Amino acid sequence: MIHQTLFLISLLATLIIEVPILAILLKFLYKDKKNSLKRIIPVGIVASALTLPYLWFVLSPYILSNYYVYVGEILVVFIESLIYTQLLELKFSKALFASFLCNLVSFLLGTIIF
Repeated sequence: MIHQTLFLISLLATLIIEVPILAILLKFLYKDKKNSLKRIIPVGIVASALTLPYLWFVLSPYILSNYYVYVGEILVVFIESLIYTQLLELKFSKALFASFLCNLVSFLLGTIIF
């Protein structure tokens, strides 16, 4: 399968996994009343859609392959945390945990699926 096709499949899988986790986390664990699902879902989509291409296409030539997953995922978690902080008005610590959990589950399921 070509790299771009794998990317599109990964993007779709990432969205299917991470956006519901973000919504469940904010609504049930954080009891977030100011953000509706109509706001959380698009923000989750934007965060993943902005970071995954950088992980796949931009960072790969600049990071040694031994560290690519670690450095890439740390950067993605941090950037998505900033997006959640700004667009969902979460405290950074909550945004960081949400991003970490979403990406951890996505990464683990991705390694199982692919």
